[in-house]
Amino acid sequence: MGIRFRKLIGTVVMLAFIIFYALFAMAIAEGRITQAPKLVQTLAYIVLGLIWIVPLMPLVRWMAKLDKS
Repeated sequence: MGIRFRKLIGTVVMLAFIIFYALFAMAIAEGRITQAPKLVQTLAYIVLGLIWIVPLMPLVRWMAKLDKS
């Protein structure tokens, strides 16, 4: 599979994941975090804002892998 095709597939999967994750993060933020103290809210928003990177790192590595030519 060529690098261009991997990037196309990876981009589509990444966009779909980010859309679903954003909906999940908004639901979490609206549900429990609003009653928490301000410091806990801040930490929760930082974690929710950065945690999406962890599951996407293997996809990014796969997308950047060089062709075997």
